[in-house]
Amino acid sequence: MTYDAILVVSFGGPEGPQDVMPFLENVLRGKNVPRERMLEVEQHYLHFGGISPINQQCRDMIDALRVELDRAGISLPIYFGNRNWHPLLKDTVQQMADDGIRNAIAFFTSAYSSYSGCRQYRENIAEAQTAVGEKAPKIEKLRMPYNHPGFIEPQREILDAALKQIPVEQRNKTPVLFTAHSIPFAMAENCNYEKQLRETARLVAEGVGHENWELVFQSRSGPPQQPWLEPDVGDRIQQLHAEQAIQNVIVQPIGFLSDHIEILFDLDTEAREICEGLGIGFVRAPSIGIHPRFISLIRELIVERMDPSVEKLALGTYGPSHDVCPVNCCLFPRGGRPA
Repeated sequence: MTYDAILVVSFGGPEGPQDVMPFLENVLRGKNVPRERMLEVEQHYLHFGGISPINQQCRDMIDALRVELDRAGISLPIYFGNRNWHPLLKDTVQQMADDGIRNAIAFFTSAYSSYSGCRQYRENIAEAQTAVGEKAPKIEKLRMPYNHPGFIEPQREILDAALKQIPVEQRNKTPVLFTAHSIPFAMAENCNYEKQLRETARLVAEGVGHENWELVFQSRSGPPQQPWLEPDVGDRIQQLHAEQAIQNVIVQPIGFLSDHIEILFDLDTEAREICEGLGIGFVRAPSIGIHPRFISLIRELIVERMDPSVEKLALGTYGPSHDVCPVNCCLFPRGGRPA
């Protein structure tokens, strides 16, 4: 396939206090999320001035990718579209059509397979294409990179730096809690999200020789009666304190690509406060962000799709993820979708 553009697809976020409620209404439209949860999340954003860092983080990633592609002699234009806030996918796809783009390749700001992290983005793209009409470009997605060396190696580097913040004599006893966004059981049972997360966590921990690790979750938003993936990071910290009297904990958000609002509030605010209240040392490892190896990973994914003869790199047990999603991949029953 010959491609003439790259499309970065992300979640979106408010960029001022006046954007917060319209943004949340977009996110939660048609979903079984209590209004009190929406008001609670509104306060999370307002706590940081009503500005989500995610859009700027995506722009920073695009700027870094532009440099990386230029260095490799790849002159494709890069477009940016969001699910829930400006620049909205429909507007971006319209701009692509106006610019004469016919075949684009999309990078989703998610490393794992799930309804929210993959299939819904594909649905969003299809809806935008329908709205634009017959001139809308064809758009294919890049594979999920959860086990790509360009994802695992920087995470190992990040964890190693976090471990060095713990006194040497305490490191082996310090639990590393790898966090990811929780999703409903009904979503998890139809995708490889949890399996992929555990594989990433294993590869990262084994790469630095640290055996004391767990996968935990954060940021659930559904009603209490709806089962979601557990344990919650805050609950697990309290449980470890009660059972093992831990002195320190490292939290590494491997389920996220950048330090956006759910990291800043759920980890840097709430989880940190729990640790401070219990007298536990808290080290929060940064997300992968625009680490140079991660940016080169995106370029490698683009190159392998442009040239099928290029080796698809992957570490661990499962091999490279698929390029084209199966028909029934990451299905989620209608109703009760998470934020």
